[in-house]
Order: sequence, then C-alpha cells, then structure tokens
Amino acid sequence: MIRVAIDRNEDGTIRGFTLRGHAEYGEPGQDIVCAGVSAVTFGTVNAVEALLKVELACEDDQAAGLFKAEVPVVSDPTAADRLQLLLESMVVMLESIEESYGDYIRITRTQGGMRHA
Repeated sequence: MIRVAIDRNEDGTIRGFTLRGHAEYGEPGQDIVCAGVSAVTFGTVNAVEALLKVELACEDDQAAGLFKAEVPVVSDPTAADRLQLLLESMVVMLESIEESYGDYIRITRTQGGMRHA
C-alpha cells in the first residue's frame, strides 16, 4: 500500500508531503495505481519548478518506496498562492485515486502536529 501524508501548517497551507510504500496493485511496470500516483506527484513537483521557478526540497528512494517533498517559504504572495493551488490540485487528484483504489493507497493529513485520516 502507498501511504501518503500531507503535512499542513497551522493556517492550512501545505508545507510538505511524503509517500511511502508500493501499491502492489499489479506487476512492476504494469501497476496502474503506482503509475497514477507517480504521475500526479512528480507532475506536480515538475509543474511547481517549471511554472513558478520554486524548487521543492525532495528526497526520492524508489527502491525503498519513499518520496518526500518539503515546500520552501515563498516571499512573493502571488507565487505562494499559485504554489498552494498546484499542491491542493495534487491532493484532489490523489484523493480521486484513493476513492477508486482505497485498498492500495491511503492518505493521511497532519496539521499543527495533529494527525487526521
């Protein structure tokens, strides 16, 4: 199972996210859940960097099934809002995958140190 943790600041903005594990929906290279989650998360990180010129601090260990991204402080309010919009869009897409394939992906949220399912 892929476990996704969305980490939010006290004001609700996303400060980072972590993915752990493997979906194991299908054979490697044929796993549509893994492919969908990867496309959504890596596509979001690439969009943030290409469109906003904001670099997320990322850790990627595919063998261990770990991907982690931390959101930097962005001083430009317009860029900060756009960054959050892209990240919120990622969350909606991941939630859509979870709705259809809940046995293979689980999303949790933390806000102010409190965990929410």
